[in-house]
Amino acid sequence: MTSAPSPYSTRRAVEESDLQACFQVRKEVFVGEQDVPEELEYDAHDATAVHVLAVAADGAALGTGRLLHGADAAGKTGDDPAVGSLGRLAVSREARGLGVGAALVRAIEDEARALGLTAVDLHAQTHALGFYERLGYVAYGPEFPDAGMPHRAMRREIHPA
Repeated sequence: MTSAPSPYSTRRAVEESDLQACFQVRKEVFVGEQDVPEELEYDAHDATAVHVLAVAADGAALGTGRLLHGADAAGKTGDDPAVGSLGRLAVSREARGLGVGAALVRAIEDEARALGLTAVDLHAQTHALGFYERLGYVAYGPEFPDAGMPHRAMRREIHPA
């Protein structure tokens, strides 16, 4: 018995067209659905972050996320250079429930491993805590607001490649 081919794949966004697709998904989800001001959604870290993209078999962008590392991540990881910061995880409305978000998290963890990082931190919207817990993330510290929404910090240890 063979399994059906995956309806999507994930990859590191390197080409300009991939990066534009990442930004379009973020705009649709964060700015369009969640009313995050556009000037908060895009920042200087976009230039140095590792971006990942999930695409359907037909090439349509389904989701994205980014990994901050080094100095860019320091403010979010307690200044630990071995910890990356996962952020801007967004899945388009029509792709939710297909496992795209989990696949993007795993792709970001793979990128973190390739950089020699030993853990990944993230700031989760509180409604998404269960999603990240199922992927092995553990919440720590108090709840805090970000872009007007409650969040908590979470971390998952990863083993270098």
